[in-house]
Amino acid sequence: MQRVPTVSGTANLLDILDRVLDKGLVIAGDIRVSLANVELLTIRIRLLICSVDKAEAIGLNWWKYDPNLTAPIPENVVRRTHLPGAPPASQAPSRKKPAVRVKRVK
Repeated sequence: MQRVPTVSGTANLLDILDRVLDKGLVIAGDIRVSLANVELLTIRIRLLICSVDKAEAIGLNWWKYDPNLTAPIPENVVRRTHLPGAPPASQAPSRKKPAVRVKRVK
């Protein structure tokens, strides 16, 4: 009977996460949907999980140049709270309720 190799000691979640972020983890897969040998849909999945330091070491640094992640907001930009050309709520003309005529029936 062969012995099954076992790991001595316990590995907690922190140890596993530290190892994955240090070394990196790649998950790759393809999903294909076909009907009667006609390919309808193909999804290619490539996922890399690693630390920022490891990503920079292997040449991945797209977040440094993404304008949605790195563009600072200039200090002189004023955020608008109302539509341009519309008066502020305090100066807006008040709307009068239309007069309602009530006809009494005898």
